Parts: sequence; C-alpha cells; structure tokens
Amino acid sequence: MPKIAVLYDAGQAVLSTFDLDEVLQRILAIARDYFHLRNVAILLLDKESRRLCVRSQIGWDPGKDAILLGVHDGITGAAVCAKQPVYASDVSQDSRYICSAQSTRSELAIPLMVRGEVVGVLDCQSDRIGHFDRETIELLTLFSTQASIALQNARLYSLERQRARQLEAINQIAQQSTAVTDLEELLLGTCSVIQQAFQVSHVSLLLRDEGDLVLRAHQGVLTPCFAAGLRVPVGQEPWSQVISSSATIIENDLSSMNDPCRLFKECCSRLSIPLISFGQTLGVLMLHSSQLHAFGETQLQPLESVADICANSIQNAHYVERVKQLAYLDGLTGIFNRRYFEMRIVQEIERARRYDNAMAVIMADIDDFKCLNDEFGHLLGDEVLRQVSSLFHQQLRKIDVVCRYGGEEFAILLTHTNAKQAAVIAEKLRRLVEKWQFPGVPRTVTISAGVAAFPGHGKTRDEIIRAADNGLYAAKQSGRNRIFLSPVAQSAGTLQ
Repeated sequence: MPKIAVLYDAGQAVLSTFDLDEVLQRILAIARDYFHLRNVAILLLDKESRRLCVRSQIGWDPGKDAILLGVHDGITGAAVCAKQPVYASDVSQDSRYICSAQSTRSELAIPLMVRGEVVGVLDCQSDRIGHFDRETIELLTLFSTQASIALQNARLYSLERQRARQLEAINQIAQQSTAVTDLEELLLGTCSVIQQAFQVSHVSLLLRDEGDLVLRAHQGVLTPCFAAGLRVPVGQEPWSQVISSSATIIENDLSSMNDPCRLFKECCSRLSIPLISFGQTLGVLMLHSSQLHAFGETQLQPLESVADICANSIQNAHYVERVKQLAYLDGLTGIFNRRYFEMRIVQEIERARRYDNAMAVIMADIDDFKCLNDEFGHLLGDEVLRQVSSLFHQQLRKIDVVCRYGGEEFAILLTHTNAKQAAVIAEKLRRLVEKWQFPGVPRTVTISAGVAAFPGHGKTRDEIIRAADNGLYAAKQSGRNRIFLSPVAQSAGTLQ
C-alpha cells in the first residue's frame, strides 16, 4: 500500500504542471516526506560539459547548491557512470563522498533515465547511517522513473515555449527590418528583443568601421567594462576568428579572462555570430551570459537565423542612411548643405544643453567672391569653392560638421568647443586659406568669419546664428580677411 501511495502521488505531481522547477520541488517534497529524508536534490546532466548541476534541492547547506560535479565526481557521478543506483551506507567510510550537508550520514544516488540515457540524478541523503534498505532503494528507484517522466515532459514543454518565443522574436525582428529605417533605433530594438526572447544576460552589436569593430548597441543586465563608443581592432580575438572564418564562436568559460576582453564584468559565457549580408561581414552579434557553459550547438540555428535577419536589416538601414545623406550633400562641393546644418544645429544645441557642454558655430565667407567670379570665370570660382571646402574638412575633427550655407558662405558646427577655442580654430582656417595657392588664381584668396557659441551667445538656433552672422558682418566691415568673436549676449538675442 505505501508503494502504491507514493507512486500515485508522484504521478499526480508529474501531471499537475509543466513548469520544470515546480514539478521538481513537488517530487522532492514527496521523496522527503515519504522516505523521511533530511536532504534530497535533483541534479541535471549537461551533455556538452559532462557536468552535473543542482537544479532543485531541499536541505542542503547554504551555498552548496552552486557546486558543479563532473560525471566521475562523488556518489552522484558514480551513479551516472554505472547507470544504476549507488549507495553509501556510511559516507564517512566512502572516499567518493562529497559533502553537501554536514548532517548527512548515508547517501543514495539514483540516475534519472530517459530512453536509456542519463539526464540527471535523484540524490537522497539521510542523517542516519544505513538508512536505506533494499525495499526503500527499490521503491525510490521506481519513484525516480516518475521523476524522469516529469523531467522529460517539463523539458519538452519548456523547449516548445522557448521555440515559440524564438519564432516570435525572429518574426518581430523581421517586421522591424521593414518598419524601422533609423539604424540606431533598429540596433537597440534588436538587442532588446533578442535578450528577452532568448533569455540571456546581455546582447551587444558591434559593427565594422574601417579597421575596427564599434559597439553600436547593447541591452541587458550585466555591468559594462568599457567607456561609451568602444572600438576594438578587427584583428583582436575572438572577433578576428569570427570575421575571418565567417563562423560562430562559442566561449563557455571566460572566468579567467580579464574584464576588458569580457566586455561585461559578470560575463562567464559568450556566443559571437557574424553578421553577413550579400557575402559581406558587417559586424558581430554577441550574446552574453553570467552562467558558465550557457551556450550549446542546439541554440545556433535560431540565433544564426536572427543574425541573418539583423545583417540584412542593418544593410537596408545603411542604404537608407546613404540616400538621406545624398539629400543633405551639396552637389558642387560634396560637403553637407544648409538643410543638414539646420537639422544638426538643433540636435547639437539640445545635446549641449542636456550634458551641460559647449558648442560653437563659425560662419565663414570667401572675400570678394563675386569679383573673383567676374575676373576668372565661374568654373574657376567653383573650383575655389571646392578647394576651400576640402581645406575646412581636412582640418577639422570627424565629429565637427562643415556645411555650404549658401553661395560662397560656409557654416561650421564645433561640438564640445567653447567660444575662445572656436576663435582659435577659425583663425587657423583663415591663415590656411590665405597661404593656399589656388591653381589658376594669381592673387590671394581670403575668408572672413564670425564666431558664436552656446550658451554664451544664445541658447537657441536663431540667437547663435544671429550672433555668428553679426560677427561675420563685423569682420567684413573691419576690412575682411579677419575673424570676429561676437560679444557675449546679456540676454537672448541681445549683443553687448
């Protein structure tokens, strides 16, 4: 009768829920109560690492459930190798014993089998020596078959739910690829969807930029080990191998790696997938986990499908970005046009206001350009415009913006730059143009410029441009070929 009762209760536990942890807790509670056990646990076998990890336990000493056991370690490992129960009636006399609770005096490990393969171990411990007799061992062995069924059912259910989430993620990313054309929004949204759907600690995206990989987006719960705008050489491992072989790399133990190479402090496992579109490797999609041995071959197919969709989405976003840039480029000089300047100055003012930084504007004009056109012709005048544009572009930082504002006038946006620094830059450009030998122009070409900065000369687009224009007008009135730093405004739009 007790045998029927315990097997009935175990069967009811198996059928009561598909949640793996809940099923295991119910099974452990039944085993503890029916067999008067002090400590009981279920350890699952990871096929790839060949290690046993505690999935659920009752009564173990604090911290002991974090232990990882090899298939040859302890009494549980012996049960895995033997594929049958292993019993130590007195653990103090058994060299295989690994302590999980100080109260343990005897231990019984029963392999959990599915279709002849070990998937885990039911580990039963008692605080009495010789607690398990033959009948109890037989009954617990029968009981373990119910645990195996519960384990398999819950795993299948979990796998189906995981696949459903992954298919939903793939579909969501595919929809984003057509609906979202802004690259930054696309990358961040993709990281977020993957992190949630594949239940990993963190997701990051690195895209190629010349000889580097640049971290463009990341999402998750881990702590970054890098500053904003991280760049790593394409030749650095493991990215070098990912890029050169166009193959996915699994790193399942990063515990000995230094923080900068791990990217995230708590990262213990990493999966790096190349982003390939039309034979071109655009970058790397990386999944990070705080757990050791978190990634396996079985996860690759859906993740590589996601990476392919990401790569095509990124390529599409690049094409859209190029089309947008063409609309913002001046056809004659190849630098940005006034439309782009009007958009960027608003963005830069807002960024400077948010982060309490400075930004500056230089309004520059080629002196007597109409006379130059009249004297040497429009073709030569156009060439002077192109060369002045090129000089400005070469002398400024990549983060600065040079625009043709109209005719022979140029507008320059300088980020993280105050008024005095901007005046020094403007003077440098003035001297450079003055000394430059323009082919076909036998006389000196000069520029005049006005300089204004946020927030000293104004806090809005109109105030700053008006101040820079006033400076340019003052430079022209003072004889040309000079720089004029506008006086600081006492109030918005008012000059001293």
